[in-house]
Amino acid sequence: MIYFDNSATTKIEDSVLKTYNVASQEYFGNPSSLHKLGLKAFELVETSRKKIAQLMGFKPHEVFFTSGGTEGNNWIIKGTAFKKREFGKRIITSSVEHPSVINSMRQLEQLGYDVTYLPVDKDGHVSVEDLKNALRDDTILVSIMAVNNEIGSIEPIKEIAKVLKDYPSVSFHVDGTQAIGKGLEDQFIDPRVDFYTFSGHKFHAPRGIGFIYMKEGKQIEPLMAGGGQEKGLRSGTENTPAIAAMARALRLLKENEAKKSAEMMKLKTMLVEHLNTLDNVHVFSKLADGFAPHIICFTIDGVRGETIVHTFEDRDIFISTTSACSSKKGLESSTLKAMNTQESIATSAVRVSLDENNTEAEMKEFIKNLDEIHDHFQILN
Repeated sequence: MIYFDNSATTKIEDSVLKTYNVASQEYFGNPSSLHKLGLKAFELVETSRKKIAQLMGFKPHEVFFTSGGTEGNNWIIKGTAFKKREFGKRIITSSVEHPSVINSMRQLEQLGYDVTYLPVDKDGHVSVEDLKNALRDDTILVSIMAVNNEIGSIEPIKEIAKVLKDYPSVSFHVDGTQAIGKGLEDQFIDPRVDFYTFSGHKFHAPRGIGFIYMKEGKQIEPLMAGGGQEKGLRSGTENTPAIAAMARALRLLKENEAKKSAEMMKLKTMLVEHLNTLDNVHVFSKLADGFAPHIICFTIDGVRGETIVHTFEDRDIFISTTSACSSKKGLESSTLKAMNTQESIATSAVRVSLDENNTEAEMKEFIKNLDEIHDHFQILN
């Protein structure tokens, strides 16, 4: 089996699963309980919080646990909008965000908020000048992803941060779900950013756990009302074993990060250079600066993306049609649509997404099967 769908989800790492199981069996008390079993669980949660903060360069009290990227994005966007509504209802985002961002914006629009969706260029990047022109006195939030989940374009977070230094009252949120652990921290971690979103299952932690960064001094409204966990901002009994497992997964992710990112880039280069030799193939994920090392989006023109996915699946090779969140709907890539890509091409798009466990032997085998599949469809067309 070759698994090249790591941007959709990753396989939980063996030692991470062990941590999860041990925590489930030995730290089963409710962290809010007053007895020693509760205190033991509470201490594990807080130790995990400190470890995550240390690994990310954050302060422990700036880290809040969630169920994953979707909740994190919803919480930050809506929580900021509700908290700052008396100061304005204008929000700026991009046209290529994850559905959890786009659909949160759509909901806010129904509540009377004014949302600007910045266009992107032919490579999926927003324009800093467009952002400058969109800013107004009543702007309360800018939300731009670090790495696009469909084609891997890296948005100009540092440049946007420079612009927003002159707008200290505007909150700045970055969805870092696809960027973490890819050697890109110097391109999206910036002191001007007020909020980040991360999801554990994108880096070999269990599903259903994630965390957000909220800069010290910033405030958002809670969306989960209840017992007052997470400093009263995110109620619900803490998922202690998943939190501990995520902390371990993050530590493993950060080990030799630069080397692992370079290996992913090597595999990406092998594939992109080969794709560029094939007829009737479009490659949207470039080898240039401004693209992440782990995502390759391409088409075999005239063949629907889901057909390509299932053809590879028949050979025990697993890829996806761009965003996993939308793949079952059979829709064209929202990112490619925003890039003004012809619909017949956009509906042919598939995504290969790598992680540090993929090998050169796997890529060679993938390319061998790619050639056979490509030639088969060229004959049919």
